Amino acid sequence: MSKKLLCAIFLIISCASHLHADATIAWNKAAPSVVSIAPTWPGYDNPGFGAPPGTAPEGTGIVISKEGHILTASHVISKATKILIRDVVGNESKAQVIFDDPKTDLAIIKSKMGIEPIIFAVNAPKIASKACLISNAFGLNLSITCGVISGLGRKNIGFNQIEDFIQTDAASNPGSSGGALINLNGELIGMLSGIFTKNTDTNAGVNFAVSVRLIKKTIPSFNN
Repeated sequence: MSKKLLCAIFLIISCASHLHADATIAWNKAAPSVVSIAPTWPGYDNPGFGAPPGTAPEGTGIVISKEGHILTASHVISKATKILIRDVVGNESKAQVIFDDPKTDLAIIKSKMGIEPIIFAVNAPKIASKACLISNAFGLNLSITCGVISGLGRKNIGFNQIEDFIQTDAASNPGSSGGALINLNGELIGMLSGIFTKNTDTNAGVNFAVSVRLIKKTIPSFNN
């Protein structure tokens, strides 16, 4: 085996190890501030059943204050009669809706569970920079997927009346709504709102997160 080939293999392994380490850091920093959300829909006694068409039975939320404010997608909780949250280790608590803005798909619920809030990124992400999504995909509890920032400032996509989306190819699936799009420092850069797909509501590599810019503009009193 040539010296050049050995060097190339070494570089590939080193890069892969570096990215894995970065994603591990991002998960360790951000996952404790993300929760699974299990709403109970009208006509049902327990969560997991009767979700409106196009809405997953469960969703995701992001803790944004020490007082227990949790950011999530409006369509996850808008018609719920009861809301249960689960943290990353499985502890459960009740929550109630205190703010709901369907125009931006942003909502705030509040819980008494003491969870450290996520850190908001100070700098806006750049196209092609690495990003990860922590979410409750398919209601299987929190997991992480990683990709890149594919686009910024996306509008007129058709999901919400008011849109300022970050596009990413980090895998997203039903249950990911309200999930935390983070940079490799574990800082929040967006909240997952929609999956662009033609046939099914599963990942097609074109996913949209509400930008921190719009989040702060919509809910200024809960800024991190």
